[in-house]
Amino acid sequence: MEQKKPISFGFRGTMLIIYQFIAYITFQVFTQYPLNILADMYGGAQTVSKLYSICAIVGILIQLALVGTVSKMKNVKAFGSILGAITLVLAFMVMTLPPGTGWMVCYAMINVFAVLYATFSLGILVGQWFPTRKGTVMGIATLAFPIANGLLGPFASAVFAKGFPDVKGAFLPFFILSIVGWIIGIIFIKDYPEQVGAYRDNDKNMTPEVAKAIMLEEMENKKSSVWTYLHTFSNKEFWFGTITVAMLLGCSIGVMSQSNAIINAYAEELAFVGGYTGVMAMIMIFGCIGSFVLGLIDTRIGTRKAMIISACIMIIAGLLGLTQSAKGLLVAMIFVALFMGAASNFGVSFAAQYWRREDYSRIFTLSSPIGSAISSAAPMVVASLLFGPTGYKGHAGVFTAVLIAGIVSLVCMILVNPKHIKAQDDKYREAAGKPLDDALIGRK
Repeated sequence: MEQKKPISFGFRGTMLIIYQFIAYITFQVFTQYPLNILADMYGGAQTVSKLYSICAIVGILIQLALVGTVSKMKNVKAFGSILGAITLVLAFMVMTLPPGTGWMVCYAMINVFAVLYATFSLGILVGQWFPTRKGTVMGIATLAFPIANGLLGPFASAVFAKGFPDVKGAFLPFFILSIVGWIIGIIFIKDYPEQVGAYRDNDKNMTPEVAKAIMLEEMENKKSSVWTYLHTFSNKEFWFGTITVAMLLGCSIGVMSQSNAIINAYAEELAFVGGYTGVMAMIMIFGCIGSFVLGLIDTRIGTRKAMIISACIMIIAGLLGLTQSAKGLLVAMIFVALFMGAASNFGVSFAAQYWRREDYSRIFTLSSPIGSAISSAAPMVVASLLFGPTGYKGHAGVFTAVLIAGIVSLVCMILVNPKHIKAQDDKYREAAGKPLDDALIGRK
Protein backbone atom coordinates (compact mmCIF):
# COMPACT_ATOMS: atom_id res chain seq x y z
CA MET A 1 0.00 0.00 0.00
CA GLU A 2 1.26 3.46 -0.92
CA GLN A 3 2.17 5.47 2.14
CA LYS A 4 0.34 8.77 2.37
CA LYS A 5 2.55 11.82 2.55
CA PRO A 6 2.02 14.07 5.55
CA ILE A 7 0.95 17.64 4.87
CA SER A 8 4.35 19.16 5.57
CA PHE A 9 6.14 21.50 3.19
CA GLY A 10 9.20 22.60 5.15
CA PHE A 11 9.94 26.22 6.07
CA ARG A 12 11.10 27.31 2.61
CA GLY A 13 8.28 25.43 0.90
CA THR A 14 5.77 27.11 3.19
CA MET A 15 7.27 30.48 2.29
CA LEU A 16 6.77 29.65 -1.40
CA ILE A 17 3.12 28.81 -0.77
CA ILE A 18 2.64 32.12 1.07
CA TYR A 19 4.45 33.94 -1.75
CA GLN A 20 2.15 32.35 -4.36
CA PHE A 21 -0.95 32.95 -2.20
CA ILE A 22 -0.23 36.67 -1.81
CA ALA A 23 0.66 37.05 -5.49
CA TYR A 24 -2.77 35.64 -6.34
CA ILE A 25 -4.33 38.15 -3.93
CA THR A 26 -2.46 40.94 -5.74
CA PHE A 27 -3.66 39.72 -9.12
CA GLN A 28 -7.25 39.29 -7.96
CA VAL A 29 -7.60 42.58 -6.12
CA PHE A 30 -6.02 44.94 -8.61
CA THR A 31 -7.47 43.42 -11.78
CA GLN A 32 -10.86 42.08 -10.68
CA TYR A 33 -12.17 44.64 -8.19
CA PRO A 34 -12.15 47.49 -10.74
CA LEU A 35 -13.92 45.10 -13.12
CA ASN A 36 -16.71 44.37 -10.64
CA ILE A 37 -17.99 46.80 -8.03
CA LEU A 38 -15.97 49.81 -9.24
CA ALA A 39 -16.75 49.40 -12.94
CA ASP A 40 -19.28 52.26 -13.03
CA MET A 41 -16.54 54.69 -11.97
CA TYR A 42 -14.51 53.83 -15.06
CA GLY A 43 -17.08 53.71 -17.86
CA GLY A 44 -19.22 50.69 -17.00
CA ALA A 45 -18.85 46.91 -16.90
CA GLN A 46 -18.74 46.42 -20.67
CA THR A 47 -16.06 49.08 -21.17
CA VAL A 48 -13.80 47.80 -18.39
CA SER A 49 -14.32 44.15 -19.36
CA LYS A 50 -13.25 44.89 -22.95
CA LEU A 51 -10.12 46.62 -21.68
CA TYR A 52 -9.43 43.66 -19.37
CA SER A 53 -9.80 41.12 -22.18
CA ILE A 54 -7.70 43.08 -24.69
CA CYS A 55 -4.86 43.58 -22.21
CA ALA A 56 -5.02 39.98 -21.07
CA ILE A 57 -4.50 38.92 -24.68
CA VAL A 58 -1.49 41.27 -24.93
CA GLY A 59 -0.06 39.61 -21.82
CA ILE A 60 -0.65 36.21 -23.39
CA LEU A 61 1.19 37.18 -26.58
CA ILE A 62 4.11 38.31 -24.43
CA GLN A 63 4.06 34.96 -22.61
CA LEU A 64 4.13 33.07 -25.89
CA ALA A 65 7.02 35.22 -27.09
CA LEU A 66 8.92 34.40 -23.89
CA VAL A 67 8.28 30.64 -23.93
CA GLY A 68 11.62 29.67 -25.47
CA THR A 69 13.54 31.96 -23.13
CA VAL A 70 11.67 31.25 -19.89
CA SER A 71 11.55 27.47 -20.35
CA LYS A 72 15.38 27.48 -20.39
CA MET A 73 15.90 30.39 -18.00
CA LYS A 74 18.38 29.74 -15.18
CA ASN A 75 16.86 32.31 -12.80
CA VAL A 76 13.07 32.32 -13.06
CA LYS A 77 12.91 33.65 -9.50
CA ALA A 78 14.70 36.90 -10.50
CA PHE A 79 12.42 37.22 -13.53
CA GLY A 80 9.38 36.88 -11.25
CA SER A 81 10.78 39.39 -8.75
CA ILE A 82 11.17 42.02 -11.47
CA LEU A 83 7.62 41.37 -12.69
CA GLY A 84 6.43 41.66 -9.09
CA ALA A 85 8.12 45.03 -8.64
CA ILE A 86 6.49 46.38 -11.81
CA THR A 87 3.11 45.01 -10.68
CA LEU A 88 3.44 46.77 -7.30
CA VAL A 89 4.21 50.11 -8.95
CA LEU A 90 1.17 49.74 -11.21
CA ALA A 91 -0.99 48.64 -8.26
CA PHE A 92 -0.06 51.85 -6.46
CA MET A 93 -1.13 53.86 -9.51
CA VAL A 94 -4.42 51.98 -9.86
CA MET A 95 -5.07 52.64 -6.18
CA THR A 96 -4.26 56.37 -6.22
CA LEU A 97 -5.05 57.78 -9.66
CA PRO A 98 -8.51 59.30 -10.26
CA PRO A 99 -10.70 58.00 -13.10
CA GLY A 100 -9.35 59.08 -16.47
CA THR A 101 -6.86 58.22 -19.18
CA GLY A 102 -3.95 57.79 -16.75
CA TRP A 103 -5.90 55.31 -14.65
CA MET A 104 -6.99 53.38 -17.76
CA VAL A 105 -3.38 53.06 -18.94
CA CYS A 106 -2.19 51.78 -15.55
CA TYR A 107 -5.10 49.36 -15.27
CA ALA A 108 -4.35 48.08 -18.76
CA MET A 109 -0.70 47.54 -17.88
CA ILE A 110 -1.37 45.78 -14.58
CA ASN A 111 -3.58 43.29 -16.40
CA VAL A 112 -0.52 42.40 -18.46
CA PHE A 113 2.13 42.30 -15.73
CA ALA A 114 0.07 40.84 -12.88
CA VAL A 115 -0.72 37.68 -14.83
CA LEU A 116 2.94 37.32 -15.85
CA TYR A 117 3.91 37.67 -12.19
CA ALA A 118 1.30 35.67 -10.31
CA THR A 119 0.31 32.88 -12.65
CA PHE A 120 3.21 32.55 -15.10
CA SER A 121 6.56 32.97 -13.33
CA LEU A 122 5.48 31.74 -9.88
CA GLY A 123 3.63 28.81 -11.42
CA ILE A 124 6.95 27.58 -12.83
CA LEU A 125 8.55 27.77 -9.38
CA VAL A 126 5.76 25.80 -7.71
CA GLY A 127 6.10 23.01 -10.28
CA GLN A 128 9.86 22.87 -9.74
CA TRP A 129 9.57 22.76 -5.95
CA PHE A 130 6.61 20.39 -5.68
CA PRO A 131 6.47 18.16 -8.79
CA THR A 132 4.33 15.44 -7.17
CA ARG A 133 2.57 17.45 -4.45
CA LYS A 134 1.57 20.41 -6.59
CA GLY A 135 -2.15 19.60 -6.20
CA THR A 136 -2.10 20.04 -2.43
CA VAL A 137 0.22 23.04 -2.64
CA MET A 138 -1.89 24.82 -5.25
CA GLY A 139 -5.04 23.85 -3.36
CA ILE A 140 -3.73 25.92 -0.46
CA ALA A 141 -2.29 28.78 -2.53
CA THR A 142 -5.46 29.23 -4.55
CA LEU A 143 -7.50 29.76 -1.40
CA ALA A 144 -6.53 33.33 -2.25
CA PHE A 145 -9.24 33.54 -4.91
CA PRO A 146 -12.30 32.71 -2.79
CA ILE A 147 -10.88 34.71 0.13
CA ALA A 148 -10.37 37.76 -2.09
CA ASN A 149 -13.84 37.39 -3.55
CA GLY A 150 -15.30 37.00 -0.07
CA LEU A 151 -13.86 40.38 0.85
CA LEU A 152 -15.72 42.12 -1.97
CA GLY A 153 -18.65 42.96 0.30
CA PRO A 154 -16.60 44.66 3.02
CA PHE A 155 -14.51 46.28 0.29
CA ALA A 156 -17.65 47.80 -1.26
CA SER A 157 -18.81 49.02 2.15
CA ALA A 158 -15.44 50.66 2.80
CA VAL A 159 -15.44 52.36 -0.59
CA PHE A 160 -18.90 53.87 -0.34
CA ALA A 161 -19.45 54.13 3.43
CA LYS A 162 -18.88 57.89 3.61
CA GLY A 163 -20.86 58.78 0.51
CA PHE A 164 -17.82 59.15 -1.73
CA PRO A 165 -15.46 56.54 -3.18
CA ASP A 166 -12.53 56.00 -0.81
CA VAL A 167 -10.74 53.74 -3.29
CA LYS A 168 -7.26 54.35 -1.88
CA GLY A 169 -8.31 53.47 1.67
CA ALA A 170 -10.03 50.28 0.59
CA PHE A 171 -7.08 49.11 -1.54
CA LEU A 172 -4.38 50.01 0.99
CA PRO A 173 -4.44 46.84 3.17
CA PHE A 174 -4.12 44.67 0.07
CA PHE A 175 -1.29 46.80 -1.29
CA ILE A 176 0.67 46.44 1.96
CA LEU A 177 0.06 42.68 1.92
CA SER A 178 1.29 42.55 -1.69
CA ILE A 179 4.55 44.22 -0.71
CA VAL A 180 5.03 41.74 2.15
CA GLY A 181 4.52 38.78 -0.21
CA TRP A 182 7.01 40.15 -2.74
CA ILE A 183 9.65 40.61 0.00
CA ILE A 184 9.08 37.03 1.21
CA GLY A 185 9.78 35.78 -2.31
CA ILE A 186 12.99 37.79 -2.63
CA ILE A 187 14.38 36.64 0.72
CA PHE A 188 13.40 32.98 0.95
CA ILE A 189 12.85 31.54 -2.55
CA LYS A 190 15.19 30.26 -5.26
CA ASP A 191 14.46 28.46 -8.51
CA TYR A 192 14.98 25.03 -6.96
CA PRO A 193 14.67 23.91 -3.32
CA GLU A 194 18.10 22.29 -3.48
CA GLN A 195 19.64 25.74 -3.94
CA VAL A 196 18.63 26.68 -0.38
CA GLY A 197 19.22 23.33 1.32
CA ALA A 198 15.58 22.23 1.00
CA TYR A 199 14.10 19.22 -0.81
CA ARG A 200 11.65 18.80 -3.67
CA ASP A 201 8.24 17.88 -2.28
CA ASN A 202 9.96 18.28 1.12
CA ASP A 203 11.04 14.66 0.69
CA LYS A 204 14.07 14.16 2.93
CA ASN A 205 14.63 10.52 1.98
CA MET A 206 17.74 11.47 -0.02
CA THR A 207 20.98 13.10 0.97
CA PRO A 208 21.59 16.77 0.05
CA GLU A 209 24.36 15.62 -2.29
CA VAL A 210 22.03 13.29 -4.22
CA ALA A 211 19.30 15.95 -4.34
CA LYS A 212 21.74 18.52 -5.74
CA ALA A 213 23.06 16.06 -8.33
CA ILE A 214 19.51 15.37 -9.54
CA MET A 215 18.82 19.10 -9.71
CA LEU A 216 21.93 19.76 -11.82
CA GLU A 217 21.06 16.89 -14.14
CA GLU A 218 17.53 18.22 -14.61
CA MET A 219 18.77 21.76 -15.22
CA GLU A 220 21.00 20.41 -17.98
CA ASN A 221 18.23 18.22 -19.45
CA LYS A 222 15.89 21.21 -19.40
CA LYS A 223 18.04 22.81 -22.11
CA SER A 224 17.36 19.92 -24.49
CA SER A 225 13.75 19.02 -23.70
CA VAL A 226 12.31 16.64 -26.31
CA TRP A 227 8.96 18.40 -25.98
CA THR A 228 9.47 20.97 -28.71
CA TYR A 229 6.72 23.30 -29.92
CA LEU A 230 5.72 20.83 -32.63
CA HIS A 231 5.72 17.82 -30.30
CA THR A 232 3.71 19.67 -27.66
CA PHE A 233 1.13 21.11 -30.05
CA SER A 234 0.63 17.71 -31.72
CA ASN A 235 -0.20 16.05 -28.39
CA LYS A 236 -3.97 15.75 -27.90
CA GLU A 237 -3.69 15.52 -24.09
CA PHE A 238 -1.98 18.90 -24.04
CA TRP A 239 -4.99 20.44 -25.78
CA PHE A 240 -7.61 18.58 -23.74
CA GLY A 241 -6.00 19.68 -20.48
CA THR A 242 -5.40 23.25 -21.64
CA ILE A 243 -8.99 23.67 -22.86
CA THR A 244 -10.41 22.29 -19.60
CA VAL A 245 -8.27 24.61 -17.47
CA ALA A 246 -9.38 27.53 -19.67
CA MET A 247 -13.05 26.60 -19.30
CA LEU A 248 -12.80 26.31 -15.51
CA LEU A 249 -10.88 29.57 -15.19
CA GLY A 250 -13.03 31.42 -17.69
CA CYS A 251 -16.32 30.48 -16.03
CA SER A 252 -15.13 31.33 -12.53
CA ILE A 253 -13.47 34.61 -13.56
CA GLY A 254 -16.38 35.59 -15.79
CA VAL A 255 -19.11 34.93 -13.23
CA MET A 256 -17.20 36.51 -10.35
CA SER A 257 -16.31 39.57 -12.44
CA GLN A 258 -20.02 40.42 -12.49
CA SER A 259 -21.05 38.94 -9.13
CA ASN A 260 -22.24 42.34 -7.95
CA ALA A 261 -24.76 42.68 -10.79
CA ILE A 262 -25.82 39.00 -10.73
CA ILE A 263 -26.43 38.78 -6.98
CA ASN A 264 -27.94 42.24 -6.49
CA ALA A 265 -30.59 41.47 -9.10
CA TYR A 266 -32.09 39.30 -6.32
CA ALA A 267 -31.18 41.60 -3.44
CA GLU A 268 -34.57 41.39 -1.70
CA GLU A 269 -34.99 37.63 -2.09
CA LEU A 270 -31.44 37.03 -0.80
CA ALA A 271 -31.78 39.31 2.20
CA PHE A 272 -32.25 36.22 4.40
CA VAL A 273 -28.55 35.36 3.89
CA GLY A 274 -27.33 38.95 4.16
CA GLY A 275 -27.67 40.02 0.54
CA TYR A 276 -24.54 40.56 -1.53
CA THR A 277 -22.16 40.56 1.44
CA GLY A 278 -23.67 37.37 2.83
CA VAL A 279 -23.56 35.54 -0.50
CA MET A 280 -19.94 36.57 -1.06
CA ALA A 281 -19.07 35.28 2.43
CA MET A 282 -20.63 31.93 1.50
CA ILE A 283 -18.68 31.94 -1.76
CA MET A 284 -15.49 32.50 0.23
CA ILE A 285 -16.21 29.58 2.57
CA PHE A 286 -17.21 27.09 -0.13
CA GLY A 287 -14.45 28.32 -2.41
CA CYS A 288 -11.86 27.53 0.26
CA ILE A 289 -13.39 24.10 0.80
CA GLY A 290 -13.42 23.35 -2.94
CA SER A 291 -9.89 24.56 -3.52
CA PHE A 292 -8.37 22.54 -0.68
CA VAL A 293 -10.41 19.34 -1.16
CA LEU A 294 -9.92 19.22 -4.93
CA GLY A 295 -6.23 19.90 -4.35
CA LEU A 296 -6.04 16.87 -2.05
CA ILE A 297 -7.94 14.75 -4.58
CA ASP A 298 -5.46 15.91 -7.22
CA THR A 299 -2.48 14.76 -5.12
CA ARG A 300 -3.98 11.55 -3.69
CA ILE A 301 -6.15 10.23 -6.54
CA GLY A 302 -4.90 11.99 -9.66
CA THR A 303 -5.14 15.26 -11.58
CA ARG A 304 -7.38 13.84 -14.31
CA LYS A 305 -10.00 12.63 -11.81
CA ALA A 306 -9.89 15.92 -9.93
CA MET A 307 -10.50 17.80 -13.18
CA ILE A 308 -13.38 15.46 -14.11
CA ILE A 309 -15.00 16.15 -10.73
CA SER A 310 -14.54 19.89 -11.29
CA ALA A 311 -16.19 19.65 -14.71
CA CYS A 312 -19.16 17.86 -13.14
CA ILE A 313 -19.44 20.61 -10.51
CA MET A 314 -19.43 23.18 -13.32
CA ILE A 315 -22.27 21.34 -15.09
CA ILE A 316 -24.33 21.33 -11.88
CA ALA A 317 -23.69 25.05 -11.40
CA GLY A 318 -24.91 25.72 -14.94
CA LEU A 319 -28.11 23.69 -14.44
CA LEU A 320 -28.89 25.37 -11.11
CA GLY A 321 -28.32 28.82 -12.60
CA LEU A 322 -30.97 28.15 -15.23
CA THR A 323 -33.72 27.84 -12.60
CA GLN A 324 -34.15 31.65 -12.63
CA SER A 325 -34.86 31.75 -8.90
CA ALA A 326 -33.05 33.40 -6.01
CA LYS A 327 -32.44 30.11 -4.18
CA GLY A 328 -31.35 28.39 -7.38
CA LEU A 329 -28.91 31.24 -8.05
CA LEU A 330 -27.57 31.04 -4.48
CA VAL A 331 -26.79 27.32 -4.78
CA ALA A 332 -25.40 27.84 -8.30
CA MET A 333 -22.98 30.46 -6.96
CA ILE A 334 -21.89 28.02 -4.23
CA PHE A 335 -21.09 25.43 -6.90
CA VAL A 336 -19.18 28.07 -8.89
CA ALA A 337 -17.20 28.73 -5.70
CA LEU A 338 -16.37 25.03 -5.35
CA PHE A 339 -14.52 24.90 -8.67
CA MET A 340 -13.34 28.53 -8.64
CA GLY A 341 -10.24 28.09 -6.48
CA ALA A 342 -9.41 24.69 -7.91
CA ALA A 343 -9.52 26.11 -11.45
CA SER A 344 -6.20 27.82 -10.85
CA ASN A 345 -4.70 24.64 -9.36
CA PHE A 346 -4.87 22.70 -12.56
CA GLY A 347 -2.74 24.86 -14.85
CA VAL A 348 0.32 23.99 -12.77
CA SER A 349 -0.87 20.55 -11.76
CA PHE A 350 -1.71 19.13 -15.18
CA ALA A 351 1.68 20.00 -16.68
CA ALA A 352 3.59 18.71 -13.64
CA GLN A 353 1.53 15.53 -13.35
CA TYR A 354 1.93 14.12 -16.84
CA TRP A 355 5.33 15.42 -17.97
CA ARG A 356 8.83 15.15 -16.52
CA ARG A 357 10.22 17.81 -14.22
CA GLU A 358 12.77 18.73 -16.91
CA ASP A 359 9.93 19.21 -19.43
CA TYR A 360 7.49 20.88 -17.05
CA SER A 361 8.49 24.50 -17.68
CA ARG A 362 8.19 24.04 -21.47
CA ILE A 363 4.71 22.51 -21.20
CA PHE A 364 3.50 25.02 -18.61
CA THR A 365 4.81 28.07 -20.43
CA LEU A 366 2.89 26.97 -23.53
CA SER A 367 -0.27 25.80 -21.79
CA SER A 368 -0.62 28.80 -19.46
CA PRO A 369 -0.84 31.56 -22.10
CA ILE A 370 -3.06 29.51 -24.42
CA GLY A 371 -5.45 28.72 -21.57
CA SER A 372 -5.39 32.35 -20.50
CA ALA A 373 -6.13 33.45 -24.07
CA ILE A 374 -9.37 31.50 -23.96
CA SER A 375 -10.37 32.43 -20.40
CA SER A 376 -9.47 36.13 -20.75
CA ALA A 377 -12.46 36.69 -23.01
CA ALA A 378 -14.83 35.48 -20.26
CA PRO A 379 -15.46 38.84 -18.50
CA MET A 380 -16.31 40.47 -21.82
CA VAL A 381 -18.58 37.56 -22.82
CA VAL A 382 -20.34 37.54 -19.44
CA ALA A 383 -20.87 41.31 -19.55
CA SER A 384 -22.39 41.04 -23.03
CA LEU A 385 -24.68 38.21 -21.87
CA LEU A 386 -25.79 40.19 -18.81
CA PHE A 387 -26.29 43.65 -20.27
CA GLY A 388 -28.06 44.83 -23.40
CA PRO A 389 -29.18 48.18 -24.82
CA THR A 390 -31.97 48.32 -22.24
CA GLY A 391 -29.83 47.25 -19.29
CA TYR A 392 -29.66 44.02 -17.25
CA LYS A 393 -30.98 40.99 -19.17
CA GLY A 394 -30.77 38.34 -16.43
CA HIS A 395 -28.26 35.59 -15.74
CA ALA A 396 -29.74 32.71 -17.80
CA GLY A 397 -27.35 33.29 -20.69
CA VAL A 398 -24.35 33.29 -18.36
CA PHE A 399 -25.22 29.95 -16.77
CA THR A 400 -26.07 28.43 -20.15
CA ALA A 401 -22.47 29.24 -21.10
CA VAL A 402 -21.25 27.67 -17.83
CA LEU A 403 -23.24 24.50 -18.58
CA ILE A 404 -21.82 24.20 -22.11
CA ALA A 405 -18.28 24.82 -20.84
CA GLY A 406 -18.76 22.11 -18.20
CA ILE A 407 -19.87 19.56 -20.79
CA VAL A 408 -16.93 20.41 -23.08
CA SER A 409 -14.52 20.08 -20.14
CA LEU A 410 -15.95 16.73 -19.06
CA VAL A 411 -15.60 15.28 -22.55
CA CYS A 412 -12.04 16.59 -22.87
CA MET A 413 -10.90 15.03 -19.59
CA ILE A 414 -12.57 11.69 -20.33
CA LEU A 415 -10.49 11.60 -23.52
CA VAL A 416 -7.18 12.28 -21.72
CA ASN A 417 -4.91 9.20 -21.76
CA PRO A 418 -1.67 9.51 -19.70
CA LYS A 419 -0.33 6.37 -21.40
CA HIS A 420 -0.38 8.20 -24.72
CA ILE A 421 1.87 10.93 -23.26
CA LYS A 422 4.26 8.24 -22.03
CA ALA A 423 4.32 6.57 -25.47
CA GLN A 424 5.10 9.85 -27.23
CA ASP A 425 7.74 10.73 -24.62
CA ASP A 426 9.45 7.38 -25.28
CA LYS A 427 9.34 7.99 -29.02
CA TYR A 428 10.86 11.47 -28.77
CA ARG A 429 13.53 10.44 -26.25
CA GLU A 430 14.58 7.47 -28.35
CA ALA A 431 14.88 9.69 -31.43
CA ALA A 432 17.00 12.16 -29.41
CA GLY A 433 19.27 9.42 -28.10
CA LYS A 434 18.07 9.80 -24.50
CA PRO A 435 17.57 6.76 -22.23
CA LEU A 436 14.08 5.36 -21.69
CA ASP A 437 12.82 4.82 -18.15
CA ASP A 438 9.65 4.40 -16.12
CA ALA A 439 9.43 8.03 -14.89
CA LEU A 440 5.99 8.56 -16.45
CA ILE A 441 4.52 5.16 -15.63
CA GLY A 442 1.59 5.20 -13.22
CA ARG A 443 0.79 8.92 -13.60
CA LYS A 444 -2.90 9.05 -12.65
